[in-house]
Amino acid sequence: MLGHHHRTKPADTAAADAAGDALPPGAGIAMFAIGLGVIVIANDFTAMNVAIPAIEKDFDVGIGTAQWVVNAYALIFGMAIVTGGRLADMFGRRKIFFIGAGIFALFSLLGGLAPSAPVLIAMRLLMGVGGALMWPALLGLTYGLLPESKAGLAGGLILGAAGIGNAVGPMLGGFLTDEISWRAIFFLNLPIAAFAVAVIAAKVPRDAPGQLEGIDYPGIATLSLGLILLLLGFDQAGDWGFGDPRVIAFFAVAITLIVAFVLIEPRMGERALVPRDVMANANFRSACVTVLLLSAVFFTVLLYVPQFMIKDLGYSPLEAGTGLLPMLGVFSVTSFVAGRFYERVGAKIMVTGGAAGIAIGIVLLAMIDPDWEYRNLIPGLAVLGLGVGLFYSSVTTAAVTSLDPSRTSLAGGVIYMFQVAGGAIGLGITTTIVILSSDDDLTGASYVDGIAAGFRYVAILAVLSVVVSLLFVGGPLRRSATSD
Repeated sequence: MLGHHHRTKPADTAAADAAGDALPPGAGIAMFAIGLGVIVIANDFTAMNVAIPAIEKDFDVGIGTAQWVVNAYALIFGMAIVTGGRLADMFGRRKIFFIGAGIFALFSLLGGLAPSAPVLIAMRLLMGVGGALMWPALLGLTYGLLPESKAGLAGGLILGAAGIGNAVGPMLGGFLTDEISWRAIFFLNLPIAAFAVAVIAAKVPRDAPGQLEGIDYPGIATLSLGLILLLLGFDQAGDWGFGDPRVIAFFAVAITLIVAFVLIEPRMGERALVPRDVMANANFRSACVTVLLLSAVFFTVLLYVPQFMIKDLGYSPLEAGTGLLPMLGVFSVTSFVAGRFYERVGAKIMVTGGAAGIAIGIVLLAMIDPDWEYRNLIPGLAVLGLGVGLFYSSVTTAAVTSLDPSRTSLAGGVIYMFQVAGGAIGLGITTTIVILSSDDDLTGASYVDGIAAGFRYVAILAVLSVVVSLLFVGGPLRRSATSD
């Protein structure tokens, strides 16, 4: 064929395409139920932050212990999510979602009834296992429910719901803690999870399990233990310092296990936790790299902007959580509309545009000054929220659709693993920069200067991610996007 020709499709073919693009019956209520499931998971990442002082008081423990109520959930979630995605693809996404939701709900109930801090932390660990099964299964169900032409819409819906959960979490957690008890945050998960399970069971068709080649136990063990030690090392480095022998030991063992995982996987064939076709896909790898770089920005802002509002502006925890709305609210709304634009302009423009928005937003926030008022934060937060909303929904769709549909849940799990790992690594390094640039008491003008230094560091990562996404995500830059 000498040229590229556009052909007019016959009427019956066009009609068939239109029918293929139509949403299946019951898709609306099914998507609503899936969205609720996502909101429950995302809400749990942010709602507990404002409840930590109340947990300290109730159990008479210090911040070092109480903070593990948040950290335990995030660490196990990040560790287990790739395994959850692989299991969902192998055994069926509905089945794995139901198992994950059952685990999540059971240990939410027991967490709300916990008589001591160690029991509460243990329940949060097990909730993380449930969440790690639920998230990739929900992602796979969403992409499977909608026609291929609506892939961008699927990504937008999932990340939009996650944005709602993240945005509502601090306000809902603060309200329940003030008006009822922090325990109500756990109990609220039960009816929402039950409704999501009931509707998905009624409205989402059964998905066929993938090929059951066997479970890659060596891969699961080495990757899971390696990740949790890596994340734990960066988490504890903020308290102990990167030169502490315990932190060095965490990193040494983690790197050894992750290298062992890389060496083991090619020998596992089709049983591999991350099969060869996933690891060899250039588009998927470049998407993972951009997520790794930009998640450092998102996690850093989520921690240090509220710290500035509390310590410099004198805000309460609830007021500081509400103060993030210019970012989290814009993130949520943008994610919902990003899918439509993705379908029109493709991955490269959307992912690169989102990365650029994040870069511009963090550069604006890196100008933070001890004399700033809240209004000075709003432009940077809003632009950052716009970039996050465009980026995460689009890069998720780009990554998932670059692989075979049978890998959908696994792809979602790997992408989220890079998000958690990038956030933990970036936050660990940023925290060190903030501490080194501040006075010992971490308050006052020098602390704000430390935050600014940390923001400048992650701004460099953001600019680098723009370059990576422009050159590689959605194919090489020289490749022009054409469509019939």
